[in-house]
Amino acid sequence: MIARSFIIQGYASVLRKNVSDRQFNLTSCLIALLLALMPLLTGCDLPQVSAEDRLFLNLSADFLGAYQLPKQEFQGTRVGGLSAITYDRQRDRFYAISDDRSEFAPARFYTLKLALDTADGKAPKLKQVAIEAVTTIANEGGKPYAKGTIDPEGIALSPLGTVFISSEGVTHDGVPPFVREFDLKTGQWKHSLQIPKRYIPDAKGEQQTQGVQDNLGFEALTTTPGGYGKTAVEPFRLFTATESSLKQDAEPSKAAQGAKNRLLHYMLEANRALLVSEHLYQLDPPPEEAINHGLTELTAIDQGGHFLSLERSFGTNGFQVKLFQLATGGATDISTIDSLKGALRGTVAIPKKLLLDLSSLNLPLDNLEGMAIGPRLPDGSRSLLLVSDDNFREEQVTQFLLFRFRGLG
Repeated sequence: MIARSFIIQGYASVLRKNVSDRQFNLTSCLIALLLALMPLLTGCDLPQVSAEDRLFLNLSADFLGAYQLPKQEFQGTRVGGLSAITYDRQRDRFYAISDDRSEFAPARFYTLKLALDTADGKAPKLKQVAIEAVTTIANEGGKPYAKGTIDPEGIALSPLGTVFISSEGVTHDGVPPFVREFDLKTGQWKHSLQIPKRYIPDAKGEQQTQGVQDNLGFEALTTTPGGYGKTAVEPFRLFTATESSLKQDAEPSKAAQGAKNRLLHYMLEANRALLVSEHLYQLDPPPEEAINHGLTELTAIDQGGHFLSLERSFGTNGFQVKLFQLATGGATDISTIDSLKGALRGTVAIPKKLLLDLSSLNLPLDNLEGMAIGPRLPDGSRSLLLVSDDNFREEQVTQFLLFRFRGLG
């Protein structure tokens, strides 16, 4: 307090030379008030805001219930393999991509309608998921994709009223990964995004030295939220990420540390696509018993670089899934780094924070791969929907999980 008083007294002497007595008296009163408040302002009662609190949003996800989609066929297609989902707020519908490699039917996505049970003022529950339509997607030649030429894993609605779909690629058959835009109503191909060469496999099997690994390519896909049509937000952003490391980034001897994935950031308009940056997504270490472990989905939740991510493991203890919050603003651009092996000095991975470990739900989990922010619930909060890929196996199920998602406003 001695130092503060000395400084303020000196400041007062300067003021006395430059202002009238009335002005000085008023100023002196203000300074005295400031001195009286100083202990309160510098005391321990001030809220301490950590760097993490400034970086992340105050989010929560409360589990509301599960729904199991019955095994069925729809318009000549076998319903299953739902590996990604996106929400159309204007129509109040979801679009879910099937990861069928055109084996049971041509590559396609389904239109879904959710019905909630909100009776008696209780917490909303998933009452039904109804399939309303199926849309076959076409290649650049306007034909359905032939068997084994596509492995669709991600889907994202754009402000242009189109859908982007990502394919992991079929590395062992020499089919490269892609991200392409399709007409929402007809499924016709419209555009293909340019993929950096480092993602394209240079060979098959053991001869491969670069590119996405087999069944570990572009699993996650999302666009920044916004309307479409007259309310379209342009330019908008699209993000896609690999399920695990590229071949040249993989470090088998350090698998316990978690794989180093890559995330691509595009800026898009109706007739232009620009690759803006590339970032490191560090997977959590896999559980000891895990057979596979990867990033299965991203969901952009605002225009400010905040996302949700879904990491899923499978092993002797079944499926384990964790939901994270991401903040990409401070992440390093790694687009000039050819390999992520070894120590990466000065490289900042995308910061992430655990939001929910789904093992805490005490619910048998299936192969959860899809995620989307859905409609508002009766209390004004947003809904969050997760869906599982049953791999077209009888012993697995298509599981929908509904959450109350708070913190978006």
